Amino acid sequence: MDGSLSDAAVLMQPGVLDRFMPMHLLLSRQGRVESFGPTLARILPSRVLTGLVFEQVFEVRSPGGAVTIADVLAKSASRFRLVPKSGPRIGLRGVALALPGDERVLLNLSFGIDLIAAVREYGLTDGDFAASDLAMELLYLAEANGAVTRELRGLNLRLEGARLAAEEEAMTDRLTGLRNRRAADLYLARLCAAGTPFGLLHMDLDYFKAVNDTLGHAAGDHALGIVGAVLRQLTRSGDCAARVGGDEFLIILAEGTQPKLLQTIAGRIIDGVSAPQIFAAQEYQISASIGIVRSTDYATPDPARILADADAALYAAKHAGRGRAILHDTLPRSGLQTPK
Repeated sequence: MDGSLSDAAVLMQPGVLDRFMPMHLLLSRQGRVESFGPTLARILPSRVLTGLVFEQVFEVRSPGGAVTIADVLAKSASRFRLVPKSGPRIGLRGVALALPGDERVLLNLSFGIDLIAAVREYGLTDGDFAASDLAMELLYLAEANGAVTRELRGLNLRLEGARLAAEEEAMTDRLTGLRNRRAADLYLARLCAAGTPFGLLHMDLDYFKAVNDTLGHAAGDHALGIVGAVLRQLTRSGDCAARVGGDEFLIILAEGTQPKLLQTIAGRIIDGVSAPQIFAAQEYQISASIGIVRSTDYATPDPARILADADAALYAAKHAGRGRAILHDTLPRSGLQTPK
């Protein structure tokens, strides 16, 4: 086009603007809407825009201070940003041109950075944009970027899950499903550092070696599995039940410091462990001896001293006849030495 009236007349032919500018808006020199593109008609809440004044339909965001289309042309060198006054506040941007001859104003609008939101809000497709518009290409890029982002997020979640699974495995005794020595040491150290009161039960199985020697190691593994099930049943999720040696176990009960409570739990554990079991059609029976300590018996709980005292109480339980639990603070002052 060279700006002549004939070229302008061709541009104004029915269907021409709709095809090349599906989001156009044609205003009279007074700023009233004369025609608008089909895509613009889809996003504006009112289907009857003809005759409305520009400022009744749009709120100008840029240039600042502009209200009417004349203000826009005077302030912005034809470039502007605006939002519809009704409906979703989808941002629009565009250019405006005063047509030669009759002083009408032609606006060509686009969505700018709100393209994705507009497509989702109004269900727009490729046919709602001019053939030369890169809107769909930008949407494809955005979708591809979103797909990659989702895949990376999924990969990160899988990696995090694998890390947590590895950490869980590193803290678990595979034979019994209980925690292991490392987990118990960390749990005990954390409770001591935090000053959280707890009770600790050090348990050793009685007659376990005899089961291994007479029925074989498979029977010993079966017995250890039964012990693991008993401890899981009698402890809470916030406690720590761990196998810390061949037939040694630690049960750490957070907030469990009452002697009667600790003795009751120890008694239930002993009863569960001592129940007769069958392996390979042969009956066997083990028992358990338990030493008990309470963190509240120490001015400054120290893991090494607590474990040593629990070991001494355990030895006292075995010395007293096995199959029983003894609280460390009930031992004579002279105490019993921990066995080598």
